[in-house]
Parts: sequence; C-alpha cells; structure tokens
Amino acid sequence: MAQPERNDRQRLRPAPLLFEPAEAAADPEHFFDLESMDDPKELLARATELTHAFRAAADRAVEFQAVAAAQLADPRRFDRLTAADIAERAEWTEDYAKKMIEFGRSLLNAPRP
Repeated sequence: MAQPERNDRQRLRPAPLLFEPAEAAADPEHFFDLESMDDPKELLARATELTHAFRAAADRAVEFQAVAAAQLADPRRFDRLTAADIAERAEWTEDYAKKMIEFGRSLLNAPRP
C-alpha cells in the first residue's frame, strides 16, 4: 500500500501512458507493446518510462484518496464518516485511514502554487 507522504517525484510529468485497445488488453502477453521490442536499449527506456508513469499515477491517486478521506471525515459535514467507515470503504486499516485523513487535511490546507 502506498505511503501517505508527498514527494517531489509526484510533480514530474512522466511519459504518457498509451491507450491500450480492448483486444490488446485482453491478451495477457501484451503490455504497452513492450513484448514486440527487440532492441534491449529501447525496451529498457520504454519500460523505465512506464515505471515512472505508473509510480507517478499511483502517488497522485493516493493524494486524491487522502483528500477524499479528509473531506468525508470533515466534522462540518452532517453526513461525515468515521475513520472506521472510511477504512471499510477503502479497504484500509482504521489506523491507515486516520493517517490518510490527516494527510488529506494537510493537502487541503497547503498553500496552492
């Protein structure tokens, strides 16, 4: 599970993820056309680009999860959820939900660049 911490790497613009057509995605051997690359240098470069892109996407998704958790736990909401409720919905432990709520609050209160 990703850690609820912010780092500078998240703000880098990774290589774009290319759209995977449904028929290609259905083939378990197909992965962003990497299997068709013969040049190991090209393969390493593209696989590295994809690794960075997926990591950046995962980090960004964690930030959105944290913001949503903080918003759902906001005591000003009449329909607010407890950390336990949020944990259940997100399939987290309650302790992790509490950390994510705090992380989300820090993101919401951070000055915007």
